[in-house]
Amino acid sequence: MAIHEAQPAPSEAGEVPVRIVLVDDHAILRQGLRALLDREHDLQVIGEAGSAGEALAVVERTRPAIVLLDMKLSPASDHDGLSVCAQLIKRNPGLRVLVLSTFADDALVVSAIQHGACGYVVKDVDAGELVRAIRLVAGNGSAFDARSAAAMMRSIHAPQSRSALTRRELSVLRLVACGLSNRGIGAQLYLSETTVKFHVRNVMRKLDASSRAEAVYKAIKAGVDLTSS
Repeated sequence: MAIHEAQPAPSEAGEVPVRIVLVDDHAILRQGLRALLDREHDLQVIGEAGSAGEALAVVERTRPAIVLLDMKLSPASDHDGLSVCAQLIKRNPGLRVLVLSTFADDALVVSAIQHGACGYVVKDVDAGELVRAIRLVAGNGSAFDARSAAAMMRSIHAPQSRSALTRRELSVLRLVACGLSNRGIGAQLYLSETTVKFHVRNVMRKLDASSRAEAVYKAIKAGVDLTSS
């Protein structure tokens, strides 16, 4: 078992620090991350997990603000963390997931966002940059290191054939149809405004629409149900 938990403690300023759970199948990496983050007065690691099952259990018990999640949690897959990300967010509305991965593959970065992640950084990122990314995500922002950001932008601008909307994209489009702004959509779905913009752009590209209104019109015309929750 790789489960380790701690109780939250007041920071030097008397405020409760950002509560973090580490999810990685390598204990030595978790130990290094804990040592790094415990030096920051406003951050506190309250739990660790080395597998998908442990991650779900630890988050359920400790209710962290952020999960720092590796994409590879077993020898059988390089990206089983994606399903864990989706399950964590579904079970814990408001939870923020920051992916920490060895890989910065374009498709994997985009897929992580589509599964609900708020940011993506590679494991060899500078320690200071990692801490800044965690603080950005804790403040309801999105965080990407240079390589992950470049991968996301390449995916956004690359010509693609039309494909079906993901469940997250459909949820966003339904709220667009209700007239909500990106900020309003983010509040409803517990996403940052930047992440909402990313999903809206993907929806518009897939529907070959030049505006939000046209995206809604084309979706309805294609038989997409925008009334369901």
